[in-house]
Amino acid sequence: MWRRAKLGRAFGWLWAAYAVSAYGTGLGFGAFSVVAITVLNASSAQVATLSASGLAIGALLAIPLGPWMEFRAKRPVMIATDLIRFVALASIPLAYCLRGLSFAQLLAVCVVTAAAKIAFTAASGAYLKTIVPANGLLAATSRFESTTWSATVIGPPLGGAAIGLLGPVATVVVDAVSYLLSALGILAIREPEQPAPLRKARARRWSDIVEGWRYILAHPTLRWFFANTMLVNGLIMAGEPLLSVLMLAHLRFPVWEYGLAFAVPCIGGLIGSRLARRVVSRFGEQSVLRVFGTLRACWPLGLAFIRPGLAGLAIVMVTEFGLIICISIFNAVFAAYRLNNTDADRHARVLAAWSITSSISIAAITVTWGLLAQLTSPRVAIGLAGVLLLATPLLLPRQSEREQVRSDEEPVLSNDSARA
Repeated sequence: MWRRAKLGRAFGWLWAAYAVSAYGTGLGFGAFSVVAITVLNASSAQVATLSASGLAIGALLAIPLGPWMEFRAKRPVMIATDLIRFVALASIPLAYCLRGLSFAQLLAVCVVTAAAKIAFTAASGAYLKTIVPANGLLAATSRFESTTWSATVIGPPLGGAAIGLLGPVATVVVDAVSYLLSALGILAIREPEQPAPLRKARARRWSDIVEGWRYILAHPTLRWFFANTMLVNGLIMAGEPLLSVLMLAHLRFPVWEYGLAFAVPCIGGLIGSRLARRVVSRFGEQSVLRVFGTLRACWPLGLAFIRPGLAGLAIVMVTEFGLIICISIFNAVFAAYRLNNTDADRHARVLAAWSITSSISIAAITVTWGLLAQLTSPRVAIGLAGVLLLATPLLLPRQSEREQVRSDEEPVLSNDSARA
């Protein structure tokens, strides 16, 4: 039977710290693009470069951080990365006030914050495994997922209002402060990591740096989830800017309708993350991952059929709502599954490798689909992404790790019996 989990004081502080930074990020959503356009008169190509380059270069810089974090206490790493993001973001309003803000500075801040985010995500995931028991991980990841979606619902509309009232860098200030508050929240955690990480004496080698990828690709189920999530996330995210162009430039949706079309469906994220534990309790973890991993790939094709007016608005909202419910359930369950199926001395490297590859693949697919839309049209590119997504469930594993191990062992037992 499903019961509300008690996850402890340490998790409470970690969750509060995450919530503060998530809401700060929600308020600051799109702020860099706004600053680049309104303050620096950046072109559309520069804005696209700002987004894609920040992800890709930040991910490349984060590659050595996985093995470095694996053998160190995770809480100081989280505090340090929060403070790095605070300083980087705070430099933007400071330079703006001094009339010295430049596009190069915005790009540098994008890169630094992207690399720090990857490091923080890997460290916090590994740390979560040490403070929450295995049977409480799904409850913990569901709460994080719920917080992410609630921040997505509330943050961008309030951020847009704040920019209109207080100026283009107002939400950047709020986002910067949120990381400082997050660092203070993590600093308030007093429980030590269990078990304490053992510091490695020898120098890092190339094998240490690629260990996260090697572990994922050698794992009987994670490698399939890895390929699936990279492709799904990349194709979904690649369609978002094209959908903006289609709705705002081609179909002439008012800006308020465009914002409504994406804000309201995010409520599905709250619903899905709340349902995750109950769904797993009833149907089982493997079934949920297969079913919702498949369903999340079926919705985006509907976005290629948008039309002007209320009918088009309804298509976007219904499609996004269904997509987000499926994504939120899958993400919460898979986050717990990945932690429970990764060796304790590989958590940071696996999570870092996962985040790095995700950032690079999203950037690469987004740029590719932007060029495709330029050669054809946004609607054609969105439709092609939707069609390709329909094939991604083929990459989901068909059986659990235990089932694979058991099936591998059964022929051995039968052979032994035959000899006897």
